[in-house]
Amino acid sequence: MSSNNASWMIDGAVRDGQSVTPKWDSVGHDLIPGVKVFETKNVLTGYGRLVEIYREDWGLDDEPVRQVYQSTLNPGEGSAWHAHGDTRDRLFVNTGVIRIVLYDSPSRVVNAFTLGEHRPGLVVIPKGVWHGILNVGPGTSSVINLVSHAYHYEDPDHWRLPADTDKIACDEFRRALRANLPSPRALPSRQ
Repeated sequence: MSSNNASWMIDGAVRDGQSVTPKWDSVGHDLIPGVKVFETKNVLTGYGRLVEIYREDWGLDDEPVRQVYQSTLNPGEGSAWHAHGDTRDRLFVNTGVIRIVLYDSPSRVVNAFTLGEHRPGLVVIPKGVWHGILNVGPGTSSVINLVSHAYHYEDPDHWRLPADTDKIACDEFRRALRANLPSPRALPSRQ
């Protein structure tokens, strides 16, 4: 599509590239190896809505679900960079709007997904992939995590970096800090 009269154009403007297909599937994203995103759908019912969180027959991975927990995040808050040596996370945003950012240190690839109650989906995060979550919505948000290994209280499988680290080539959390949002930090929960 083009315009015959470009008098409205401003020098330096750049046309958006395609971001979704006509079926609303995302395009142009190279996923970090092992990362899977499975978007689900809200089913409107006579009493409200129903959404599936996880099904084994979706075939997303072959590891068991050994623990399920929920983390809540206040507006602008988050859980900054962390990774697991043995644990696979499966994140599902059930309330609000969350930005999930992944970083693969060997390849330096960044993946980012915005999911929420109106666009539900499950993100499978392999072990060794650094990730953080940030509430980008106006209200409290919550994330359900279906992990492959239960939390080990005496020897946690959690490795952390600060939100403003220069070790990760991604600006998501630094931007939140510059916008004077509350500082994304490690949550006291097991997220």
